[in-house]
Amino acid sequence: MGLVVAPVVKGMEEEWKSWTLKLKGEMKKDYDDLNKRHGLTRHDVWAVETPNGLLAVVLHEGPGAGAFMHNVAVSDNPVDIQMRESIAKFHGMDMSAPPPGPMPVKLV
Repeated sequence: MGLVVAPVVKGMEEEWKSWTLKLKGEMKKDYDDLNKRHGLTRHDVWAVETPNGLLAVVLHEGPGAGAFMHNVAVSDNPVDIQMRESIAKFHGMDMSAPPPGPMPVKLV
């Protein structure tokens, strides 16, 4: 299982929400293909409003969950490239580089 928590770039909140809804609407075929190719059986996204802004909480489950982010980062599939570009746009994340700071530590 993979869990990603990422802030949404300020000023992009409504566009991000619209994009996430498209993943289950007009982009559903591409989204389902992405998940299948990368071995995900569950790929859910939550919007969390905080005093510091909107956060995306993303859950990846399935046999490919552990390698999903890396595999999308290095893929030349057009759907994966679009996902990478959207993540960069809405979250300011460069998937080709390691995330800043230390890895999360499970406490409980």
